[in-house]
Amino acid sequence: MTRIDAKFEDLRNANKKAFVAYVMAGDPDFDTSLEVVKGLPAAGVDIIELGLPFTDPMADGPTIQLAGQRALEGGMTLQRTLDMAAEFRKGDDTTPIVLMGYYNPIYNRGVETFLKDAKEAGIDGLIVVDLPPEEDDELCIPAQKAGLNFIRLATPTTDDKRLPKVLTNTSGFVYYVSITGITGAAAAEAADVGPEVKRIKSQTDLPIVVGFGIRTPESSREIASVADGCVVGSAIVGKLADGESPAQVLDFVKGLADGAHSA
Repeated sequence: MTRIDAKFEDLRNANKKAFVAYVMAGDPDFDTSLEVVKGLPAAGVDIIELGLPFTDPMADGPTIQLAGQRALEGGMTLQRTLDMAAEFRKGDDTTPIVLMGYYNPIYNRGVETFLKDAKEAGIDGLIVVDLPPEEDDELCIPAQKAGLNFIRLATPTTDDKRLPKVLTNTSGFVYYVSITGITGAAAAEAADVGPEVKRIKSQTDLPIVVGFGIRTPESSREIASVADGCVVGSAIVGKLADGESPAQVLDFVKGLADGAHSA
């Protein structure tokens, strides 16, 4: 059982929904980013999604694209991202960390080396948005063998014909993208999301966590009420971009987490 599996079991036993927070590793700089990451569990975050900066983040909207650029300009690399996870692990051995990014940096490092290093750094799962199920032998299956969850995205355009393929070899949870388009592009609507979550649940026992388009405690609660949890990314990253302090960002995160947990 991974930390992700254990976390969802604990949440189910407590009859609570999951709150997942995304932050870009190294934005606006390593130390500030690490301070935010370290503070997330106390702010109510159940699972941390740690963004791996990349030069061509095709699934991300302007807010996260710019965060990645700031991180790269500050010298953030795959190794430093793993260093950040390892530093976090010195004080927290229970909160799951999901590394979210693109395949190129992993490929450049070498899959076997990357998986070994990620496991040692305390990474629990991977979301690699540009690797479809047809490429499972590339990273997904080796990751599972190494004890890492491989989390797949389903979207409003994932029809019933495609869905079984998407769910094959997926573990940890399914990340349902609530809108068509990039991160931060539109608001998620519970009325639209609810039936889609039910459709996916008819084909898997995995938890369904919904992301994209959630910006307020109210929307966090509404979306979590029709799923097993929700993810907020752009709204949090935007606070850092506006120059807010880690304490201010974490206070904002707490409101979002409280919203999800009240669902």
